[in-house]
This record gives sequence, structure tokens and C-alpha cells, in this order.
Amino acid sequence: MSDSPLIKGLVLATAAVLALAGCKAGHGQPQARTTPSNLPVPRYVSLKFAEVNARGGPGDDYRLLWVYRAKGLPLQVIEETPEWRRVCDPKGAVAWVKATGIDGRRTVVRLKPDPLPLLDKPGPGGKTQATLAADAVIGLDHCNKQGWCKLKGRGGGGWAQASEFWGVDDRRQCR
Repeated sequence: MSDSPLIKGLVLATAAVLALAGCKAGHGQPQARTTPSNLPVPRYVSLKFAEVNARGGPGDDYRLLWVYRAKGLPLQVIEETPEWRRVCDPKGAVAWVKATGIDGRRTVVRLKPDPLPLLDKPGPGGKTQATLAADAVIGLDHCNKQGWCKLKGRGGGGWAQASEFWGVDDRRQCR
């Protein structure tokens, strides 16, 4: 019975549907999407320059929406072409920027209005060794599994909870 043309046709049709859907046969899970940069999407990057144009589409001929004026500002890449990245910024705005205008270095920004103490060790028992002001951008070293992140900047650094700044949550931040 497994050699019948009908069964073979059904098996081939099922394999074709799974391939078109981006699934592995038998698993039902989508395959990882390949991006032009071979990097995952979404992912965080930062602005490489003090001024970077934000456009309505992936090309210089698209309308200029605004100009980012904050070197180091963290952005989340949510889509990409070979030369352009569609990014989400800390305020929730979405635009296209040239790939050459961003850097792979990770930064975070403090969006809450009050200063954030940066501690000498992760956890509530740490001593304050620096303070991160509201709207301040600082480098991200790494985060641990307990939700504490090591931050580093010119004026000092330390540990803080990931929930206290923007640029760490791996989930897509904008639609």
C-alpha cells in the first residue's frame, strides 16, 4: 500500500506544503529566517554617529522622517535588507537607517525620570558606585540569569536590574 501512487503523491504534497511553510517535516517548527547580515532579528545595535537619517523606507529616495542626534543610542533591528535596517527606538518609533550608520556595540538607555544607582555587585546588597541619570545612554557589558546587568561608561559603571532601562528585552519592541 505504501508504494501506491496516491500515497506517494500525498507524501510529496505534504513535504511541499511543509517546505513552503518553512517547517521541518515532522516538527512543525519554523526554520530560522536567514537575514542579509546573517544576524538574528530582532537584535540590538547602537547609533555609530552623532547624526543618522531615519527614512520611511530602505533607500535614500524614501522620505526623511527625522534625524537621530544621539551617538550610541540603542535601537532594535526588526527587519533588514543588505544595506538598510528597519529599527525600533526607545520611544517606540520605527524607521529605516543605513546599515553603515549603526554599530553592533550594545548600549542601553534609562527612560525613567529618576536617577539609577549602579551597584558594585548584582543584587540588593550592593553598594552604589555610580549613578545613571534619566535619559542617559551607557554601554551594556552583559546580563546574568537573575536579571541583573553590568553596565559600563566613561563616568563609571556597575550593576542594575534589567527592568530599569531600555535595550535588553529580547522580544520585539515595536510592530
